[in-house]
Order: sequence, then structure tokens, then C-alpha cells
Amino acid sequence: MKTKAITLISLVLIASACNMNSPETIQEQIKSKKAEVKTLNEEIIALQESQVLETKDEVKYSVPVTVKEIQPELFNHYIDITGKLEAEGDAYISPEMNGQIETIHVNEGSYVKKGELLVSLNTSLIESSIREVKTGLELANKLFDKQQELWDQKIGSEMQYLEAKNVKEQAEARLATLEIQLEMARVKAPFSGVVETIIMKEGELAIPGMQLVQLISLNNLKVYGNISERYLTSVKKGNQVSITFPDFEGYSVKSPISRVGNTIDDGSRTFRIEIKVNNHKGSLKPNMYSIIRLNDFSSSEAHVVPSIVIKQDIKGSYVYVADEENKAVKKYVSTGLSYEDQTMITEGIKTGDKVIIQGFAQVSDGVDIDLR
Repeated sequence: MKTKAITLISLVLIASACNMNSPETIQEQIKSKKAEVKTLNEEIIALQESQVLETKDEVKYSVPVTVKEIQPELFNHYIDITGKLEAEGDAYISPEMNGQIETIHVNEGSYVKKGELLVSLNTSLIESSIREVKTGLELANKLFDKQQELWDQKIGSEMQYLEAKNVKEQAEARLATLEIQLEMARVKAPFSGVVETIIMKEGELAIPGMQLVQLISLNNLKVYGNISERYLTSVKKGNQVSITFPDFEGYSVKSPISRVGNTIDDGSRTFRIEIKVNNHKGSLKPNMYSIIRLNDFSSSEAHVVPSIVIKQDIKGSYVYVADEENKAVKKYVSTGLSYEDQTMITEGIKTGDKVIIQGFAQVSDGVDIDLR
């Protein structure tokens, strides 16, 4: 009986175990566990997001920047143009009459004074004519004197007196003409200067208009420059300019504009200015190139920022300004003249504004900034 009872219990336990491991039960358990896993995953994600938000709230990134507080300051705008240096006294001397060059009295590089003899032409024919005329004039004077005495005594006719007078005066005029020709055969310096070049040689035939000697005065020079017509109203006679010479480092002169051209070149649309330069040391040479710097605009109350900080978008020019809450604020501005790396702001910012001049490329409107 005991054995039959144990067997019956075993069968019941086996049947129960078989029911627990049935396919339907296992599927229910899997489904339940998956639901638990999904719930846990959702809770984990929610916790992670909460932690990230808390971290963002606790740590805020600020862009380091440097600012310039806007104050009225001096702003100068300059026009830089290329100029050419020329001598006021620079002439190619030629004779006033034909003649063979007899003597050249100077050498290249010689300094001569105004009126000093440079070249003599052969004047033998003129001198011979002068001697001839002087002889005739001497006789004409004697005849006139005799006729004058007779005329004063009422002897002789008036016609004889007038003929004698006419012969005398013709001889005097002829002599004066020959003496002028003799003087013209002596080529003299029209101004003081240096003999730069002797072009012809002794024995050659010189004629009027043919270059004989180049004479240059280095004391007084002129600088010429051409300026765009848009600056016509800004450039006046008497305006002070600064002149530098690329080939003469460290040397500069200041001088007023001595003349402003009255015409506009049709091709280049420029007008000419002239500045006189005193070259008392003789350091400057004609035909040297120069840079003429002319101040065409000045303001002592200008708002100025570095040109590089001004940006452009479809609306126009703008800069970034630091506000009281240390945030970058985009402000649209109107710009004026620029010179070198500085630009004048005419509208959009005011005195006391703090314009970002370093770090401006890393900021945008509303970004937190850290003033350095």
C-alpha cells in the first residue's frame, strides 16, 4: 500500500512539472520578462537625459573675447599717390645762331653761375665785319660833324645834312647788329647750375634748336603727381603734403601744394598737382620717384574700429558688441572712410559701446562671452 502511495505522489509531481514547462507557460514568462526589460530601459534613458540636462545647466561655455570701448578720437584719411621729381631749372642749351663750335669752356659736372660763358662759336667773320663797319662809322661821324657845322652856319642844303646823318645812323645800326650777333655766338648759362651733359664737340657745326649743353639746377625741385578727379574738391593750393622717396629711405620733406591743375586728363580722369621742394643739401636728384601723402580728411570726434572686425551679410555691414549681460550683440553700422587698418563708423554705435575686436569670428548674436 505504501509503495502504491509513493508511486501515485510521484506521478502527480511529474504531471505538475510537465504542466509548468509547457510551451504556453514559457511564452508567458518570456513576454513578461521582455516587458520588464523594456520598462527598465526606458527608466535608464530617462535618468541619463536628466543627468545631461543637469550637467548643461550647471556648466555654461563663454567665448573669450577682447573689446574696444568706443570713444571719440582723431581720425586722419590720406591720399597716397606716386610723384615724379623734376628740376625747376633743367634746360638743353642751344645757340641762337649758326656757327662752328670754337671753344667749350666747361666740363661735365662743372658748376656755373648765371651768365657764365659755356661755349664760343667761331666769330671771325663777324669780327671782320665789325672792324669794317667801325671804319665806315668813323668816316661817317666825321662827315656828319662837318656837315653839322656847315648846317649850323646856314651853309649847304638840308638834303646834304640829312644824307650825312642817315649814313652815320645806318653805320651805327649795322654795328649794333653785328655786336648782337657777336654776343649771340657766345652761349652763356641762363641760370646757375651744374653742367650735366655736353652733347656736341669742338669743331662741330651748331645751329639754333640743336641741343648743345644740358644744364641742371639742383637747388629748387618740383614734384608732380596725378590725383583722381573724385578728390577734386578735397585738394586745394596750399594744402600741406608729406613726400617720401622709396630710393632714399628715411628721408622725407613737407611742403605745400604750389599749383593745382585746371584740366582733367580725358584718359586717366586725373588732374595734376605741383609741389616745390627745397633741395639745399643736393641729396635729391631729378626724375626720382616719390610718394606724395595728402591729408584730405580729418576728424577729432570720430568713432573708429579695426577694419577687420566689420563683417557683411545680406542686410549690410555689422559688428559684434558686448552688452551688460556679457552677451554678444550684432549691430548693423554705417561705415565712413578707411585708412590702413582703421575704419570710421558713422552710424550704428555710440560712445561707450564695447566692440569685440578679438574673438569676433567665434561669436554670434546672443552668445555668452568672457571679457579678457
